[in-house]
Amino acid sequence: MRVLYFAWVREKTGTAEEDLGTPPIATVGELIAFLRAKSPRHADALADRAALRVAVNQDFATDATPVAAGDEIAIFPPVTGG
Repeated sequence: MRVLYFAWVREKTGTAEEDLGTPPIATVGELIAFLRAKSPRHADALADRAALRVAVNQDFATDATPVAAGDEIAIFPPVTGG
């Protein structure tokens, strides 16, 4: 499972990506909780779930979206424009 971080999420975690192998998780929500416990930097970056968007294999996801070994998960702030 490969996790990619973008924008201020990348800055707060201190990394652009990480390979998690196969953690004991089944959904995006469980992944976020797993990552929050990883380090204080992750906890800070992922503290406000409403301020994050997640994509699994380039498809937007909710906390209930399943994740599996080999998936690519992107975590990023909402995109705004005008």
